[in-house]
Amino acid sequence: MAVTHPVPSLPAPTLRLLAAAPHRLLFFIGAANVLLAMLWWTLWLAGARWAPGSMPQPQIPAGWMHAIVMQFQVLPPFMFGFLLTVFPRWMNLPALTRWHYLPVGLGLFGGQLLTLVGLCGFPQLVFIGLLQSTAGWLAGLVFLAHLLWQEKSSVTWHAVSCVAALTLGLAGLCLVFAYLFTGDARLMFAAIKFGSFGLLLPIYFTVAHRMFPFFASNVVVGYRPWRPLSVLAAFWALDLLHLALELIHGYAWLWLADLPMLLLTGTWLWRNWPRGPAPALLRVLFLGFAWLPVAMALYALQSAWYAVDGEFMLGRAPAHALFIGFFGSLLVAMVTRVTQGHAGRPLQLGRVAGVAFVLMQIVAIVRIVAEFSADPLRWQALAAVGWLVAFAPWVIRSGWIYLTPRVDGKPG
Repeated sequence: MAVTHPVPSLPAPTLRLLAAAPHRLLFFIGAANVLLAMLWWTLWLAGARWAPGSMPQPQIPAGWMHAIVMQFQVLPPFMFGFLLTVFPRWMNLPALTRWHYLPVGLGLFGGQLLTLVGLCGFPQLVFIGLLQSTAGWLAGLVFLAHLLWQEKSSVTWHAVSCVAALTLGLAGLCLVFAYLFTGDARLMFAAIKFGSFGLLLPIYFTVAHRMFPFFASNVVVGYRPWRPLSVLAAFWALDLLHLALELIHGYAWLWLADLPMLLLTGTWLWRNWPRGPAPALLRVLFLGFAWLPVAMALYALQSAWYAVDGEFMLGRAPAHALFIGFFGSLLVAMVTRVTQGHAGRPLQLGRVAGVAFVLMQIVAIVRIVAEFSADPLRWQALAAVGWLVAFAPWVIRSGWIYLTPRVDGKPG
């Protein structure tokens, strides 16, 4: 009689593991949010282009809600997941417990889910969804601010920068509610700008300024990091100038902020670029960052042209170089880096993440080119489909990692 042996298999995924660390829960929620939000936007764009009337038209213009969902509901779980993990390490404080980050995750996930359902024909749920997102946001901000308060001997300026950006993001959410109660479109315009230049750009730049040189110094022989705090301070001054000019519609003067921002971010990239042999997982961080000076160059060109001719020659191209090129590329690169490291896995980019990163470059270019097409809605829809194609395998792989134990057997 033949003797059979059990076939070894990977541990079964478990929901309990999601609560083992902030990044597990919040990165998992963020990954789910990416696909859900872009699925709605893709269906809406495809319906508007090829089957008008097939998708419910939300009471709030769909383009506005796309910006609100992406900025205030899709990306924040990733940001909170990272910051709730690293703040205690930056400040040499005890790690946070699940009772700190569970409310944040549940608020941000439930909030987006209700918002998207509301956009599909149940408008009353949009308000409830945004309210739940705000509750999760406020919980995370309070916990992070409390960690700053506990730091007595010194000041971690990168942490201060992140808390300041999250506070401006909360102000943006408050402006969304003000719009819902008043119907004043200027409030929604301001909310979107607060999301872009008050929240996302400062968070992304702050994390890059602190972490990218640190990552590089660990793997590149002879690497010399360059991250003076004066660069971070100068960035904030230019970023707030850009935000203020946007809010007063000073488009002809945006170049006053954007040209120096181009020089600042370009210099930072040049000084910190890894010149020796470096793994692909490090290279994609700096390649993704390269979209920021590109976006600032486009913003500056748009502003200069507007000052001369009074036209927005590039349309939304600068914004999508920033949103898809910079934010989207670094989302793949940074989350993959953190996921690999905190899962006890080799610090390698891998095929799935590599393909996702390359496709994001193509999606960014397609979306930029769509501004100059005779049929822009068609190309916008194709770019949205490309986003889904790029992210779906990456989300599935990442989700499996968050649901399974670390491969090195360590907790977390």
